[in-house]
Amino acid sequence: MGVGAAVKEMWDRMAGLNAGKAAEGERKTIATPLAGSIFAPLRGGTVVNALPKPTAGNLRRFAETPAARRAMNFIKDRIACMEWRIEVRPDAGDDSAESRQQRARALRRALETPNESDSFRTMIEQVIEDVLVGGFGAAEVEISGDAGQPVRIYPVDGATVHVNANWNGDPAQPRYAQLTGRLGKDASTPLLDSELMYIRLNPRTHTVFGLGKLEVAFETVSQFLQAHRYAGRLAANSVVQYALWMQDRTPEQHERLIQWWQDEVEGTGRVPVMSSETVPQVLRFGGGTDADLRLQWQQFLLTMIANAFDLPAMLLGVSQDVNRSTAQEMSQLAFDNAVVPLAKLIADHLTRDVIVKRLGWEDLRFVWNELESRNELTEVQIQTELLRAGVLTVGEVRAMRGLPALISPAL
Repeated sequence: MGVGAAVKEMWDRMAGLNAGKAAEGERKTIATPLAGSIFAPLRGGTVVNALPKPTAGNLRRFAETPAARRAMNFIKDRIACMEWRIEVRPDAGDDSAESRQQRARALRRALETPNESDSFRTMIEQVIEDVLVGGFGAAEVEISGDAGQPVRIYPVDGATVHVNANWNGDPAQPRYAQLTGRLGKDASTPLLDSELMYIRLNPRTHTVFGLGKLEVAFETVSQFLQAHRYAGRLAANSVVQYALWMQDRTPEQHERLIQWWQDEVEGTGRVPVMSSETVPQVLRFGGGTDADLRLQWQQFLLTMIANAFDLPAMLLGVSQDVNRSTAQEMSQLAFDNAVVPLAKLIADHLTRDVIVKRLGWEDLRFVWNELESRNELTEVQIQTELLRAGVLTVGEVRAMRGLPALISPAL
């Protein structure tokens, strides 16, 4: 039997063992599996042809360091705090407007409370965290059977998700599998393509996995931590940089001089007066300057970490060549380069994986409200001019700003 046939047989067997195991609307994955790259990095295992993400444990730990956390929080918090809406796609059909509005309201309620313990923000923050760390943001999507809240979404540790590289597009065949840490047939849980929203950052052809921003900065973060620890030890264990060398003195005179220096000079701020036939020689042990802490090297590493996250170094505390005239431009550049692309990627996945694939609603889509313009005054001026020209209506502008439609008073 060839390798491809063996792999296909393994996936088919897994699908058969786990078929019908969970009822409709019931979660299949577990929140914190025992198996995974954090506890036991896997390069193979029970799921054949599933390619695990390497060094996810180190990536998780690096994500807790100050520089990486600052860069990740800037992107994650900007996206998670945005207002969003469910709108009709431009190519939508001629379905009933009332039915479409009811489905849009039900979908919004489902996204606002995606599961029993999360809000939309806490759910999407966990997904964005995994996307930034390793490019493997994942969330399980299940039909709830409730028309008022048609879908439930559960964030999943993307490091425990393996991808079937031989998946041929058949929606009835499992495309993903999550390692659970259990033994036997429960060692992994197969998932269909429609059951898992898997977000790949920087997708490539030579691997089924994406490339996270922290993965790009992995070596730079490691070097920064080493330089930071060295500077910390040097500053904490600093010693006096000078010493007096007295020659031709008896041991008793040395002891008396040391005692006099400690009692009368050290820590008092007084000017010491010494009288001796020979001038004591001053020995210098080290520079004792900021250059010994390699601060410029640390700033360079911070700049490289910022580059890996598509952010200006100013946001990580590097203040060189930054003034009031360039700070606003850099902030706008950071939003356009780091926040907008990732926000649009997440919106596309929510539309395709949750709304279209899982619910089968091809006339609705998920949209962020704050991606087109961050300057509130400019946005208001543009919308006002479009209203005056008759290009937009009041209802369309209210929808763009995430406001509810006006209710006409009864006549």
